[in-house]
Amino acid sequence: MFRLEAHKRARCAEDGLKMSKLKTHRGAAKRFRRSGSGFKYRPANKNHILTKKAPKRKRQLRAFKTVSDGDKRSVSRMLPKKAR
Repeated sequence: MFRLEAHKRARCAEDGLKMSKLKTHRGAAKRFRRSGSGFKYRPANKNHILTKKAPKRKRQLRAFKTVSDGDKRSVSRMLPKKAR
């Protein structure tokens, strides 16, 4: 897939055409924010049915988590523009 994109880019440069703009994945834009070390997100399981969850678990779910190294590439592709 990457080779195809590079080929398109080279062809557009030869023809004097503009490459199409990269679109932001709107679902990812609502879930991830760019931070100094990569991306951060809010973990799941903190929205409802909180009475049966232990206080320690709810407290730990407050903090933002960072995206793992294996997922950073796919998240950065979904969010090509600068963060807010």
